[in-house]
Amino acid sequence: MEFSQLRIFQAVAEEGSITRAAERLHRVPSNLSTRLKQMEEQLGVELFVRERQRLQLSPAGKVLLDYSARLLALHDEAHGAVQGGQPAGDFVLGSMYSTAAIHLPKLLARYHKAYPMVNLQVQSAPSGELLEGLITGRLDAALVDGPLTLATLDGVPLCEERLLLICEADHPPVRGPQDVAGRSVFTFRRSCSYRARLEAWFSHDRVAMGRAIEIESYQGMLACVIAGSGVALMSESMLDSLPGKDSVSIHPLAEPFASATTWLMWRKGMLGANLNAWIDLQQEGKVLPDTETRAIA
Repeated sequence: MEFSQLRIFQAVAEEGSITRAAERLHRVPSNLSTRLKQMEEQLGVELFVRERQRLQLSPAGKVLLDYSARLLALHDEAHGAVQGGQPAGDFVLGSMYSTAAIHLPKLLARYHKAYPMVNLQVQSAPSGELLEGLITGRLDAALVDGPLTLATLDGVPLCEERLLLICEADHPPVRGPQDVAGRSVFTFRRSCSYRARLEAWFSHDRVAMGRAIEIESYQGMLACVIAGSGVALMSESMLDSLPGKDSVSIHPLAEPFASATTWLMWRKGMLGANLNAWIDLQQEGKVLPDTETRAIA
């Protein structure tokens, strides 16, 4: 197998679609289909099965995906090593949706300008899925909701986010979860850490949370709240960036739910040139105090 085939296989596995993988890799779908067929013929197994118009990994494909992540990481590490430790090759960064929208643009621009030989790819998902991507080796690093709790990961904090509950404009003050008991809650899927924080907020006061309605965008959540359909939780920086923010009422949460810290995390022992360069740029413009350490043992 060639590394180019492994990158195609990995992209299709992550996107669940040859068309979306082709867009991500800037190739034509027919080329990806041909390369995948060649891989399956070489290995003598089927790597994908089609379910409900989506490609799902076969048992053999799941095994290969784990090996692919490790092989590609070693390939990029070797590429950087022979170039004297200079940032180069692929660097796959995961990010929560809000962080990607608010905090990443300037960092991305600076990184691209400083290290044009790096093929930086950003994948957005809820924190739970990003942590899984780190552990399996699919991601080189990820910006997730902290603090650091997994012994296999290292990290540094990026910024602190103030968390706000938003309701329709004429909603009375919210002093606790009892004031929105029974209301529908607009949120991301279960792997979202902010959803877990909101569930903990209700549970802390022994109040049943209303029906969770999953929406995959903050813009969609805001529109539903403006319409009076329910409530939602988001960071202050995210809300400030959205048109229509003045059409809702804002209710800060009490401690210990008032804020969340976004961390950059990576697997221990995988601190290569590309990641080191990103950390240096991130630390230059970090919002948190400079007393924070680079790696957490």
